[in-house]
Amino acid sequence: MTSELFISANPKKISIALTEDKRLMEFQEASQASVAGQETTEDGQNASFSVGNIYLAKVRKLMPGLNACFVNAGHERDSFLHYLDLGPQFLSLDKYLKLVRKKGPLSISKFRIEKELGKDGSIQNVLQQGQEVLVQVVKEPISTKGPRMTCEISFPGRYLVLMPFQDKVSVSSKIKSSAERARLKQVIQSIKPKNFGVIVRTVAEGKRVAELDTEMKVLVGRWEEAMNLVTAAKELPTMVYEETSRAVGLLRDLFNPSYENIYVDNEKVFNEVKDYVTIIAPERADIVKLYKGNLPIFDNFDITRQIKSSFGKTVSYKRGAYMIIEHTEALWVVDVNSGNRTRNSDGQEANALDVNLGAADELARQLRLRDMGGIIVVDFIDMHLAEDRQTLYERMCENMKQDRARHNILPLSKFGLMQITRQRVRPATEVSVDETCPTCHGKGVIKSSFMFTDVLESKIDMLVNKLNVRSFTLHVHPYVMAYINQGLWPIKRQWQMKYGFGVKVIPSQKLAFLEYEFYDKKGDEIDMKEEIEIK
Repeated sequence: MTSELFISANPKKISIALTEDKRLMEFQEASQASVAGQETTEDGQNASFSVGNIYLAKVRKLMPGLNACFVNAGHERDSFLHYLDLGPQFLSLDKYLKLVRKKGPLSISKFRIEKELGKDGSIQNVLQQGQEVLVQVVKEPISTKGPRMTCEISFPGRYLVLMPFQDKVSVSSKIKSSAERARLKQVIQSIKPKNFGVIVRTVAEGKRVAELDTEMKVLVGRWEEAMNLVTAAKELPTMVYEETSRAVGLLRDLFNPSYENIYVDNEKVFNEVKDYVTIIAPERADIVKLYKGNLPIFDNFDITRQIKSSFGKTVSYKRGAYMIIEHTEALWVVDVNSGNRTRNSDGQEANALDVNLGAADELARQLRLRDMGGIIVVDFIDMHLAEDRQTLYERMCENMKQDRARHNILPLSKFGLMQITRQRVRPATEVSVDETCPTCHGKGVIKSSFMFTDVLESKIDMLVNKLNVRSFTLHVHPYVMAYINQGLWPIKRQWQMKYGFGVKVIPSQKLAFLEYEFYDKKGDEIDMKEEIEIK
């Protein structure tokens, strides 16, 4: 299996698509404000709530009944911090934080570790209202809930995860060789600073000491930079560490030698990704490529079509069979239907098994693609044979081995329902595949579409003759592109002869029929949209 990564970035948002054997498997999309770590809060501050970010915050309210507290980290809703999320080393972190705030940066190697915090304590005996705490985001704001925080600070890298105040080395259980586990533990013990704990990740297997030591120094440097910001912080809450960009963060977890290409259509993001790959796998740096084609990157590599066919309430997957996927506040509900597929000649039971196995394959993909989390209940087609139900359960477990998120799968219940829990750390990816007419807004009556080219020409005329923009690109629906390209003397050529050959027209599959977008020569969108009068 080969994988390719496609990254599309513009001033408004960044989109990342992962394909395996040309099939879309993961898709993430975020606004540029979120990518840059900027979210405007009620008091006008800028704050970011991506998983991994660290804040110097204040305890807002203690909740003894929940054995938890709410922390003001800058979000419009206070962040949730449970007693168990304080971590065993909280007393050391709290004492260290007070010393740093009072006297400035302090080497953690010279700090005396305090005793561990018991698991059966009470929040009101450890924290008090208004107290300063150092917290890290473990779950982004979802729906009406604020971020969830922890005081067990960690800095993840490609090979290692660094954890202050723990002084323990753990090796991933997926590394089976006892000799390699012993080697890695010995190597890390020899290079790590005192009072830092380290988790050795699976991809560190077989890596040289120099590679591990380089990443160790980078991670320790991030901790020291965060403490410098803690010392300098005047107003609370404030962010003292921002997780790497979404593109680099995803690449850190996903990168493997089977990647054939990583295509990026933005030069700045291309440089970030190129630098990161050069650090972790210099021999593979040439797979990072800057996309310079005229078509949008997702259109050129058939990503847009797959996105539109894979999202939405109804998902077809195999010879007429389909799934209905719906999301409620508490859980996801999936209903499997055989549709109008041809019946299996072996009978109803064989037909049900065939449809269900296809649904298991597609559902495993959908969980990754939409990043569905929490509780997922799947209503498969009823099967009477116990061995068929076991086959379906084993197929689902096998498919989910490729999923990086923690999950748990239960066998089918007597009602034919399969229950799945999947780690949820950020809102699920939702892509609207239904297109509302941009001109009538669903009312159904508009001016003749033949007049649409006149509207476009008026916008081009305004750009060229009034705003003095001589070089730009117009993106339109592929059907509109076909219309303005037809004939011996097409409309597109007429525009170029009249307004100059700096006028370029590109088809874009993401646009609705009468939508259009203008971009300058730097690739930034020019806001020229104006609502067309509705009859």
